[in-house]
Amino acid sequence: MSSSALRALLIGAALLSSCREAETGPVAVSAIGGAPRIANPNREPLDAPSALLLEATAQGLVRFDSSGEIEPALAQRWIVSDDGLRYTFRLGKWRWPGGGRVTAEQVAARLRAAAGPGSRNPLKPILGAIDEIVAMTDDVLEISLKSARPNFLQLLAQPEMAIVRGGQGTGPLQAEADGAAARLTLPQGEEGEEVDAPPVPLLLRGEAPAVAVARFGEGEADLVLGGTVGDLPVARAADAPAAALRFDPVAGLLGLSFDAADGLFQRVEARQALSMAIDRPALVARLAVPGLQPRESLLPPGVEGLASVSAPAWIRQPLPERRAMAAGLIRQLTEGGQVTVRVALPEGPGYRLLFAHLKRDWAAIGVVAHQVAPGAPADLRLVDAVAPAGLASWYLRRFSCEASRVCDKAADEMMAAARLAPDAATRRGLLANADRILAGLGPYIPLAAPVRWSLVSPRLNQFRTNVFGQHPLGELIRRQP
Repeated sequence: MSSSALRALLIGAALLSSCREAETGPVAVSAIGGAPRIANPNREPLDAPSALLLEATAQGLVRFDSSGEIEPALAQRWIVSDDGLRYTFRLGKWRWPGGGRVTAEQVAARLRAAAGPGSRNPLKPILGAIDEIVAMTDDVLEISLKSARPNFLQLLAQPEMAIVRGGQGTGPLQAEADGAAARLTLPQGEEGEEVDAPPVPLLLRGEAPAVAVARFGEGEADLVLGGTVGDLPVARAADAPAAALRFDPVAGLLGLSFDAADGLFQRVEARQALSMAIDRPALVARLAVPGLQPRESLLPPGVEGLASVSAPAWIRQPLPERRAMAAGLIRQLTEGGQVTVRVALPEGPGYRLLFAHLKRDWAAIGVVAHQVAPGAPADLRLVDAVAPAGLASWYLRRFSCEASRVCDKAADEMMAAARLAPDAATRRGLLANADRILAGLGPYIPLAAPVRWSLVSPRLNQFRTNVFGQHPLGELIRRQP
């Protein structure tokens, strides 16, 4: 789609006719996705609007502030044992919207459900470090870990760990329907008293990228959240002021996982050939995201204190040499036959741009690429996910034999041993071994870190980019003394 055509789509998509209220009016937030609703993350994934609504109205034990730092939520304070194995939380005197105190046993039951056998919570694979969750009194609960886990509180602050009962949470904000939007207003505080409220109400909408960006361009939205590399060209086509487009320096995965049950790409040499052929610096330059770096390794450098991460030996070779080697491997494996690869990608102009680069690079080694829908049979599937915490295990466990068609039991054994490691040094050593095994196996083609963008009006003087891409809706505007 041409830039002029995309601009025309943006202008016509939103049907924006009303005038903006004064700067004292509601803060209008457009999140990319469906209508915001209180969803159960143990049963279904959260899109951006529902994650924002859940974070705003159904807090967990702790939460993120606007800078991505941990602050109290249901728990007014906590203590971590010297060995890092026990977290003891004291709850504030919170009440459910329908009445009744929030008790430690209710919170413990919800947390157990997230890690339980039937849970589909995306954090479940890394909640296995939890040994026991016990309500000590009505106000105190204790979480015991099998081994010390750095950054454990970052997991508890995620929207997926929100405490909900009967489809309702305890704030810090409360929501009511306002047409297709959710109006977020008066917070619920301890003993029914008000806590610090946002200076103005908020309106949260879930919208398609073009509609959200158009609304921002017309001054009908103060903030657009939930942007990915897939819809980044939409944001850029809106010609918003340069300062309005913000990028969170998130960590995580942007790349391709192998999903073929049989065929050529069950061979490690074929998987390596596809990875070798990609010109990552050219792809990252085309995306033009500040600070984004090409990546050849599954783990990002420095995660969880690892001194080094495993990367393939071929990264030191110039691209022409790598491609020549990859083409030779493909010819040898197929005896000169035609090779095709099916790549499952979501819709979106940014994902089409990404695929165009891959298609060009693989054509250079004699491989023909075809894009297919996300649910269709495929050899490769896009992975575009933000890491919820600074844990190497989050990356590695995505390629365990429970989660990936391409796996190695020895790597699984290293991950299982790391979960029970008696100290941080032993844990790091075991995770490094698992990383080395997976680097040699090649279940994943890394490209870069994920891209998360927002459009931010000058009105939101408390908005901060952060490494988790978390933006509490009650902390967008600095309160005046």
